[in-house]
Amino acid sequence: MPALRWKSNYRRCSSKQERKENHVKPKILLVDDEENILKQMRWALEPDYDVFTISNEGEAMSAFEKEKPPVVTLDLSLNPLNPADLGGMRLLEQILSQEPSTRAIVITGNDDEKNALRAVRLGAFDYYAKPVRLDELKVMITRAFHIHQLHQKVQQNDHSFTDGFHRMVGTSKSIKDIFRFIERVAASEISVLICGESGTGKEMVAHAIHLQSQRKNNPFVVVNCGAIPENLLESELFGHEKGSFTGAHAQKRGKFELAHTGTLFLDEIGELAPPLQVKLLRFLQDRKIERVGGTQPIDIDVRIIAATNRDLKKDMENHVFREDLYYRLKVVPLEMPPLRDRKEDIIPLAQHFLKQFSREHRKPPVTLSPEAEGALLMHPWPGNVRELENLISRSVVLSPRTVLKPSDLGFALDQIPTDVNLKFAKKAIEMDFVKKALSRNGGIVSRAARELGISRVNLYELIEKYNIRLQEFKMLRAGKNQIKTREVS
Repeated sequence: MPALRWKSNYRRCSSKQERKENHVKPKILLVDDEENILKQMRWALEPDYDVFTISNEGEAMSAFEKEKPPVVTLDLSLNPLNPADLGGMRLLEQILSQEPSTRAIVITGNDDEKNALRAVRLGAFDYYAKPVRLDELKVMITRAFHIHQLHQKVQQNDHSFTDGFHRMVGTSKSIKDIFRFIERVAASEISVLICGESGTGKEMVAHAIHLQSQRKNNPFVVVNCGAIPENLLESELFGHEKGSFTGAHAQKRGKFELAHTGTLFLDEIGELAPPLQVKLLRFLQDRKIERVGGTQPIDIDVRIIAATNRDLKKDMENHVFREDLYYRLKVVPLEMPPLRDRKEDIIPLAQHFLKQFSREHRKPPVTLSPEAEGALLMHPWPGNVRELENLISRSVVLSPRTVLKPSDLGFALDQIPTDVNLKFAKKAIEMDFVKKALSRNGGIVSRAARELGISRVNLYELIEKYNIRLQEFKMLRAGKNQIKTREVS
């Protein structure tokens, strides 16, 4: 009967004392068709882990769904009568599609490295070749648990760090500088000019400034000055009176009036025609507008944030853009970096979009294979964050897989050197872990090294390798200590 078979195969510590001791231990699921190997592994791991063992593919997924262990070991061949039947590979794909954060270690025969590497490409944490040496396997398992815990901490910190910035995601120095910029300018009423290539997130920054400001509960109105015909833009911005021109059958309030007490975001400000530049300058000087065909000035309380992908200074020198308007808008300038210049943000952004679109399209969680991560890191991203967002959205909708490969993203494998991809992916993730450990520990190397599970010497080598400035993290710690001191006093 299935119930009896379940009882014989799905094993864990059984005594009351052991259950009492083990309820706080991390869970691990061991799947192998050789009972003697399961017994040895259970004996070696029980002192430190809450161990579950399964000897066949059919019941392994049920055990995983019930216990949700963060680490799993899988024998690739679970059918002793047919070693070529890779039940462990199927199980690996099912587990990762349901819980992408699971660290799966595949165990394989000594002569089956090809399938082991295939499993790693599918998302396995690592592989181990038989015969099993328990001391070596324990080290690998310990590392898997440690990496899983680090990922959980990183995700928690990312959520708490980005929620206040309108879902902006990133760990690079440049994006952190932008976060600090938003905090500094949000409290003021001065005009902001955001420059940068298309798709870098200029509107998102403008919205974040609005959401952090005193105007956050009032309108945030967006106008794309390059998307509206010149003959209609004046009416769109300033409104019009009834009968002021052919087709003006009723009075209309413009975007300035609609944004009253809030923020008006003028995107592609460089496309504004000279007559409208004059009207905008007049508003910035006296804070009043007149509707098209109107004679009565209207007081408007609005903050102006403008953005452009053009070189306005060059346009000003060529007399295409007014010098006085340029300096009125450029009270506080911000240059948005292109995505290719902040590669360490590419994978966190991609993971953020994967979660978002998997949820929106009601699909199982979708993740990236190491090759896919490498392909993303190698791409030049001429369309910046918008291009990445669109690519991930399309891939989630069209791909039948839950672990995306380069081909799912539209990249040709023969054009991508896999070893280089993996190198870039590993470097980006490694640097991310190091920076966040240093940030959490205020730049104290010994504490960060202990959290990462490496020696102080190794951590110093990584700090030098990635040109990380320790002083920044120490200054952050000093700032926090000063705040605490003021609170106490």
